[in-house]
Amino acid sequence: MVDKGIVLSGMRPTGKLHLGNLMGALNMWIKLQKEYSCFFMVADLHALTTDYGDTKEIRENIVQMVIDWLSVGIDPKNTVIFRQSEILEHSELCLLLSNITPLPWLFRNPTYKEQLKELKKEEIFTHGFLGYPVLQAADILLYKSKIVPVGIDQLPHLELTREIARRFNNLYKKVFPIPRQILTESPKLTGTDGRKMSKSYNNCIYISDDKESIIKKVKNMITDPARIRVSDKGHPDICSVFALFNNFPHHFAKYDIERECKEGKLPCVECKQWLYSSVLEDLKENYEKRLYYEKNKEEINKVLELGKEKALRIARKTMEEVKQAMQLA
Repeated sequence: MVDKGIVLSGMRPTGKLHLGNLMGALNMWIKLQKEYSCFFMVADLHALTTDYGDTKEIRENIVQMVIDWLSVGIDPKNTVIFRQSEILEHSELCLLLSNITPLPWLFRNPTYKEQLKELKKEEIFTHGFLGYPVLQAADILLYKSKIVPVGIDQLPHLELTREIARRFNNLYKKVFPIPRQILTESPKLTGTDGRKMSKSYNNCIYISDDKESIIKKVKNMITDPARIRVSDKGHPDICSVFALFNNFPHHFAKYDIERECKEGKLPCVECKQWLYSSVLEDLKENYEKRLYYEKNKEEINKVLELGKEKALRIARKTMEEVKQAMQLA
């Protein structure tokens, strides 16, 4: 592995991962781990910013999410996988950075404004929810990550991290490198009901779904409502099955599915058969790995413990530099 610096990324353990997670962030992680020193974080502290009132499933969610990571090809031998909450330096650095972060920087965060409208819960009017971008900055800066994979909607968060890093370096001493982004693919994956694939819509095909579940979900997918007979001309642009086909082009390179559908030559039933066969083929190896880890969950604890040790070494060193710069040590 050619070491070009540390890359940090993470996910909140809020439930099972679906095809959208795989085709977006996880596929990018798989590529990055071959070129960089990758630190992949179970962001359990971030999960508390919106779901702090119900934590009974968080431990199992952590295990299942890490199993998903390993099953799709995240390699614990070449990456560092760890729990955010087990590295106390994340919280310590967040507290120190919060003292130098002006409130207007947080209030202008577009994601904060959007989530306030979307969630519509008084319970999220908390210090933690407003300040989670500072915790995000602490996550990145603690490992002096020079590259951060983000979706285009997360760019404002990374820019805030850069502003906080610059402010710290100007106020005290240059400790933090200014991280740059690498954009992840953000496919707008269509769910089984035609809307965007999302846990909140309950319309996902999950990485952990077994064969029977995947077949059932695809068979029940909404197709072209205007197409009644097989010979009717279809409208693939409004068909959720066709929308998912775009994510499996390697299976259908020699077929012109769109043309055949429009000409009424391709039955929807056959379309669905092709789709679930493609999904099953792509997830076959992943599912076999998942079965292994489900039966050997102690392996997950070992991976997280080893990751904790590696993450701690860097986190402690960075905090020593931070405290010296701030005259706290």
